[in-house]
Amino acid sequence: MSAASDIRITGLFTYPIKSGGRLVHDTLSIDERGPLNDRRWMVVTDDYEFLTQRENPKLALVQPSFKDGQLVLNGLGLDSIDITAGEAGKRRKLVFVWRDECEAVDEGDQPAQWLSEFLGQNVRLVRMADDEFRAVDMNFARSIAQVGFADGYPMLMISEASLVDLNEHLTARGKDTVPMTRFRPNIVITGCEAFAEDTWRQVHVGEIPLDVVKACARCAIPSVDQATGTRPDVKEPLATLAAYRTIGHGAIFGQNLIHRAMGTLRVGDTVNITETAVAAN
Repeated sequence: MSAASDIRITGLFTYPIKSGGRLVHDTLSIDERGPLNDRRWMVVTDDYEFLTQRENPKLALVQPSFKDGQLVLNGLGLDSIDITAGEAGKRRKLVFVWRDECEAVDEGDQPAQWLSEFLGQNVRLVRMADDEFRAVDMNFARSIAQVGFADGYPMLMISEASLVDLNEHLTARGKDTVPMTRFRPNIVITGCEAFAEDTWRQVHVGEIPLDVVKACARCAIPSVDQATGTRPDVKEPLATLAAYRTIGHGAIFGQNLIHRAMGTLRVGDTVNITETAVAAN
Protein backbone atom coordinates (compact mmCIF):
# COMPACT_ATOMS: atom_id res chain seq x y z
CA MET A 1 0.00 0.00 0.00
CA SER A 2 1.26 3.47 -0.84
CA ALA A 3 2.27 5.79 1.96
CA ALA A 4 -0.37 8.38 2.75
CA SER A 5 2.04 11.17 1.81
CA ASP A 6 2.16 9.78 -1.75
CA ILE A 7 -1.58 10.23 -2.32
CA ARG A 8 -2.41 13.57 -3.91
CA ILE A 9 -5.21 15.34 -5.74
CA THR A 10 -4.64 15.51 -9.49
CA GLY A 11 -8.02 16.87 -10.59
CA LEU A 12 -10.87 18.99 -9.21
CA PHE A 13 -14.18 19.35 -11.03
CA THR A 14 -17.64 20.81 -10.57
CA TYR A 15 -20.89 20.40 -12.48
CA PRO A 16 -22.97 23.54 -11.83
CA ILE A 17 -26.00 22.04 -13.60
CA LYS A 18 -26.91 18.51 -12.56
CA SER A 19 -25.95 16.23 -15.49
CA GLY A 20 -24.52 19.21 -17.40
CA GLY A 21 -20.97 19.92 -18.52
CA ARG A 22 -18.07 20.21 -16.11
CA LEU A 23 -15.73 22.97 -14.97
CA VAL A 24 -12.05 22.25 -14.21
CA HIS A 25 -10.42 23.86 -11.17
CA ASP A 26 -6.95 24.32 -9.73
CA THR A 27 -8.51 25.35 -6.42
CA LEU A 28 -12.00 24.57 -5.22
CA SER A 29 -13.89 26.27 -2.40
CA ILE A 30 -16.02 24.06 -0.17
CA ASP A 31 -19.10 25.62 1.41
CA GLU A 32 -21.95 24.22 3.49
CA ARG A 33 -23.35 22.16 0.60
CA GLY A 34 -20.03 20.98 -0.80
CA PRO A 35 -18.01 22.27 -3.77
CA LEU A 36 -19.03 25.85 -4.53
CA ASN A 37 -21.73 26.01 -7.22
CA ASP A 38 -21.65 22.25 -7.76
CA ARG A 39 -25.05 20.94 -8.84
CA ARG A 40 -26.85 24.00 -7.54
CA TRP A 41 -28.90 24.17 -10.77
CA MET A 42 -31.00 21.43 -12.31
CA VAL A 43 -32.97 20.85 -15.49
CA VAL A 44 -36.54 19.69 -14.80
CA THR A 45 -39.49 18.51 -16.85
CA ASP A 46 -42.85 20.26 -17.01
CA ASP A 47 -43.90 18.50 -13.79
CA TYR A 48 -40.65 19.55 -12.07
CA GLU A 49 -39.09 16.10 -11.98
CA PHE A 50 -35.33 16.19 -12.49
CA LEU A 51 -33.82 15.31 -15.87
CA THR A 52 -30.42 13.68 -16.31
CA GLN A 53 -28.25 12.16 -19.01
CA ARG A 54 -30.00 8.86 -18.35
CA GLU A 55 -33.02 10.25 -20.19
CA ASN A 56 -31.33 12.86 -22.42
CA PRO A 57 -27.58 12.36 -23.01
CA LYS A 58 -27.36 15.71 -24.80
CA LEU A 59 -27.36 17.35 -21.37
CA ALA A 60 -23.62 16.61 -21.34
CA LEU A 61 -23.22 19.33 -23.99
CA VAL A 62 -24.90 22.06 -21.92
CA GLN A 63 -21.71 23.85 -20.93
CA PRO A 64 -21.91 26.22 -17.95
CA SER A 65 -19.59 29.09 -17.17
CA PHE A 66 -19.68 32.09 -14.87
CA LYS A 67 -19.40 35.78 -15.72
CA ASP A 68 -19.52 38.43 -13.01
CA GLY A 69 -21.03 35.87 -10.65
CA GLN A 70 -23.81 34.93 -13.08
CA LEU A 71 -24.34 31.52 -14.62
CA VAL A 72 -23.94 31.44 -18.39
CA LEU A 73 -25.25 28.63 -20.60
CA ASN A 74 -23.32 27.67 -23.71
CA GLY A 75 -24.27 25.12 -26.34
CA LEU A 76 -23.20 24.32 -29.89
CA GLY A 77 -25.43 26.06 -32.41
CA LEU A 78 -27.01 28.50 -29.95
CA ASP A 79 -25.96 31.89 -28.65
CA SER A 80 -24.92 31.83 -25.01
CA ILE A 81 -27.41 33.05 -22.43
CA ASP A 82 -26.80 34.75 -19.07
CA ILE A 83 -28.95 33.76 -16.10
CA THR A 84 -29.99 36.78 -14.05
CA ALA A 85 -28.84 36.37 -10.45
CA GLY A 86 -31.19 36.56 -7.50
CA GLU A 87 -34.87 35.78 -7.03
CA ALA A 88 -36.48 39.06 -8.08
CA GLY A 89 -39.47 38.31 -10.32
CA LYS A 90 -38.91 34.55 -10.16
CA ARG A 91 -41.18 31.83 -8.84
CA ARG A 92 -40.37 29.30 -6.18
CA LYS A 93 -41.34 25.72 -6.98
CA LEU A 94 -41.13 22.35 -5.27
CA VAL A 95 -38.90 19.99 -7.25
CA PHE A 96 -37.98 16.35 -6.79
CA VAL A 97 -34.60 14.61 -6.66
CA TRP A 98 -35.36 10.93 -6.29
CA ARG A 99 -37.55 10.84 -3.16
CA ASP A 100 -36.43 14.25 -1.88
CA GLU A 101 -38.69 17.25 -2.26
CA CYS A 102 -36.76 20.53 -2.43
CA GLU A 103 -37.64 24.18 -2.75
CA ALA A 104 -36.10 25.76 -5.83
CA VAL A 105 -36.16 29.00 -7.79
CA ASP A 106 -37.42 28.75 -11.37
CA GLU A 107 -34.92 30.73 -13.47
CA GLY A 108 -37.60 31.90 -15.89
CA ASP A 109 -38.87 31.49 -19.43
CA GLN A 110 -35.76 32.57 -21.35
CA PRO A 111 -33.46 29.85 -19.96
CA ALA A 112 -36.34 27.36 -20.30
CA GLN A 113 -36.73 28.20 -23.99
CA TRP A 114 -32.97 28.01 -24.59
CA LEU A 115 -32.66 24.60 -22.92
CA SER A 116 -35.85 23.27 -24.55
CA GLU A 117 -34.52 24.15 -28.00
CA PHE A 118 -31.10 22.67 -27.27
CA LEU A 119 -32.35 19.45 -25.70
CA GLY A 120 -35.35 18.92 -27.97
CA GLN A 121 -37.92 18.64 -25.19
CA ASN A 122 -39.83 20.98 -22.91
CA VAL A 123 -37.77 21.67 -19.80
CA ARG A 124 -37.07 24.39 -17.26
CA LEU A 125 -34.03 25.42 -15.24
CA VAL A 126 -34.21 25.71 -11.47
CA ARG A 127 -31.71 26.72 -8.79
CA MET A 128 -31.74 25.44 -5.25
CA ALA A 129 -33.17 28.11 -2.98
CA ASP A 130 -30.58 29.74 -0.74
CA ASP A 131 -32.53 28.86 2.41
CA GLU A 132 -33.23 25.25 1.44
CA PHE A 133 -31.61 22.49 3.52
CA ARG A 134 -31.49 19.17 1.69
CA ALA A 135 -30.03 16.50 3.93
CA VAL A 136 -27.65 13.83 2.68
CA ASP A 137 -28.81 10.24 2.57
CA MET A 138 -28.68 9.29 6.24
CA ASN A 139 -28.61 5.56 5.51
CA PHE A 140 -24.81 5.81 5.33
CA ALA A 141 -23.81 9.20 6.76
CA ARG A 142 -22.41 9.28 10.28
CA SER A 143 -24.16 12.56 11.07
CA ILE A 144 -26.39 15.03 9.28
CA ALA A 145 -25.01 17.22 6.52
CA GLN A 146 -26.45 18.98 3.51
CA VAL A 147 -26.08 18.66 -0.24
CA GLY A 148 -27.23 20.44 -3.38
CA PHE A 149 -28.92 18.60 -6.26
CA ALA A 150 -26.34 15.77 -6.36
CA ASP A 151 -27.92 12.33 -6.07
CA GLY A 152 -27.10 11.78 -2.41
CA TYR A 153 -23.80 13.23 -1.22
CA PRO A 154 -21.72 16.38 -1.83
CA MET A 155 -18.64 14.87 -3.52
CA LEU A 156 -17.35 11.89 -5.47
CA MET A 157 -13.72 10.74 -5.37
CA ILE A 158 -12.02 8.31 -7.77
CA SER A 159 -8.38 7.24 -8.05
CA GLU A 160 -6.52 7.21 -11.35
CA ALA A 161 -5.40 3.64 -10.58
CA SER A 162 -9.03 2.49 -10.40
CA LEU A 163 -9.64 3.82 -13.91
CA VAL A 164 -6.48 2.11 -15.19
CA ASP A 165 -7.75 -1.17 -13.72
CA LEU A 166 -11.16 -0.79 -15.34
CA ASN A 167 -9.63 0.04 -18.71
CA GLU A 168 -7.43 -3.07 -18.49
CA HIS A 169 -10.57 -5.15 -18.00
CA LEU A 170 -12.29 -3.38 -20.91
CA THR A 171 -9.31 -4.04 -23.18
CA ALA A 172 -9.25 -7.70 -22.15
CA ARG A 173 -12.90 -7.98 -23.25
CA GLY A 174 -12.18 -6.31 -26.60
CA LYS A 175 -13.95 -3.08 -25.60
CA ASP A 176 -12.88 0.53 -25.95
CA THR A 177 -11.27 2.22 -22.98
CA VAL A 178 -13.02 5.18 -21.34
CA PRO A 179 -11.77 8.47 -19.86
CA MET A 180 -12.35 9.65 -16.30
CA THR A 181 -14.90 12.16 -17.58
CA ARG A 182 -17.44 9.33 -17.99
CA PHE A 183 -17.68 9.00 -14.19
CA ARG A 184 -18.06 12.70 -13.33
CA PRO A 185 -15.92 12.86 -10.16
CA ASN A 186 -15.28 15.97 -8.11
CA ILE A 187 -11.89 14.77 -6.87
CA VAL A 188 -9.37 12.62 -8.75
CA ILE A 189 -6.38 11.27 -6.85
CA THR A 190 -3.14 9.44 -7.59
CA GLY A 191 -0.56 7.58 -5.53
CA CYS A 192 -2.68 4.66 -4.30
CA GLU A 193 -3.54 1.21 -5.56
CA ALA A 194 -6.66 0.55 -7.61
CA PHE A 195 -9.80 0.75 -5.48
CA ALA A 196 -7.83 1.57 -2.34
CA GLU A 197 -10.45 4.29 -1.77
CA ASP A 198 -12.97 1.51 -1.04
CA THR A 199 -11.17 0.77 2.22
CA TRP A 200 -11.09 4.31 3.61
CA ARG A 201 -13.56 5.70 6.12
CA GLN A 202 -12.15 9.20 6.54
CA VAL A 203 -9.43 11.28 4.91
CA HIS A 204 -8.07 14.77 5.61
CA VAL A 205 -7.08 17.20 2.88
CA GLY A 206 -5.51 20.23 4.50
CA GLU A 207 -7.84 21.15 7.33
CA ILE A 208 -10.92 19.54 5.74
CA PRO A 209 -11.98 16.14 7.08
CA LEU A 210 -13.88 14.11 4.50
CA ASP A 211 -16.02 11.13 5.51
CA VAL A 212 -15.85 8.35 2.92
CA VAL A 213 -19.42 7.18 3.31
CA LYS A 214 -20.61 5.04 0.44
CA ALA A 215 -19.40 3.31 -2.69
CA CYS A 216 -21.00 4.81 -5.79
CA ALA A 217 -23.30 2.34 -7.54
CA ARG A 218 -23.13 3.31 -11.18
CA CYS A 219 -26.11 3.87 -13.46
CA ALA A 220 -26.19 4.25 -17.25
CA ILE A 221 -24.54 7.69 -17.32
CA PRO A 222 -20.96 6.36 -17.78
CA SER A 223 -22.10 5.04 -21.18
CA VAL A 224 -22.46 8.67 -22.33
CA ASP A 225 -19.48 10.21 -24.14
CA GLN A 226 -19.27 13.56 -22.38
CA ALA A 227 -17.67 15.21 -25.41
CA THR A 228 -20.40 14.22 -27.88
CA GLY A 229 -23.54 13.66 -25.79
CA THR A 230 -23.97 10.23 -27.39
CA ARG A 231 -23.76 6.59 -26.24
CA PRO A 232 -21.11 4.81 -28.35
CA ASP A 233 -21.87 1.51 -26.57
CA VAL A 234 -25.01 1.42 -24.46
CA LYS A 235 -23.73 -1.55 -22.41
CA GLU A 236 -20.23 -0.34 -21.60
CA PRO A 237 -18.41 0.31 -19.37
CA LEU A 238 -21.14 -0.85 -16.97
CA ALA A 239 -21.20 -4.45 -18.22
CA THR A 240 -17.47 -4.87 -17.68
CA LEU A 241 -17.60 -3.12 -14.32
CA ALA A 242 -20.48 -5.33 -13.21
CA ALA A 243 -18.52 -8.45 -14.14
CA TYR A 244 -15.98 -7.88 -11.39
CA ARG A 245 -17.07 -4.94 -9.25
CA THR A 246 -20.63 -5.77 -8.17
CA ILE A 247 -21.21 -5.19 -4.47
CA GLY A 248 -24.71 -5.49 -3.10
CA HIS A 249 -27.13 -4.33 -5.80
CA GLY A 250 -24.80 -2.32 -8.01
CA ALA A 251 -21.60 -2.11 -10.02
CA ILE A 252 -19.48 0.30 -7.99
CA PHE A 253 -16.84 2.78 -9.01
CA GLY A 254 -15.71 5.68 -6.82
CA GLN A 255 -16.59 6.76 -3.31
CA ASN A 256 -19.05 9.37 -2.08
CA LEU A 257 -17.72 11.93 0.40
CA ILE A 258 -19.19 14.25 3.02
CA HIS A 259 -17.09 17.24 4.09
CA ARG A 260 -16.99 18.04 7.79
CA ALA A 261 -15.55 21.55 7.46
CA MET A 262 -15.45 24.33 4.92
CA GLY A 263 -12.27 25.49 3.24
CA THR A 264 -10.32 25.06 0.01
CA LEU A 265 -9.07 22.05 -1.92
CA ARG A 266 -6.15 22.38 -4.32
CA VAL A 267 -4.65 20.25 -7.06
CA GLY A 268 -1.49 18.82 -5.51
CA ASP A 269 -2.91 18.63 -1.98
CA THR A 270 -1.92 15.57 0.03
CA VAL A 271 -4.71 13.15 0.95
CA ASN A 272 -4.08 11.80 4.44
CA ILE A 273 -5.94 8.61 5.38
CA THR A 274 -7.11 8.95 8.98
CA GLU A 275 -9.50 5.99 9.25
CA THR A 276 -9.88 2.77 7.29
CA ALA A 277 -12.51 0.06 7.01
CA VAL A 278 -12.11 -3.67 6.66
CA ALA A 279 -13.81 -3.85 3.25
CA ALA A 280 -15.68 -1.75 0.69
CA ASN A 281 -19.11 -0.36 1.57
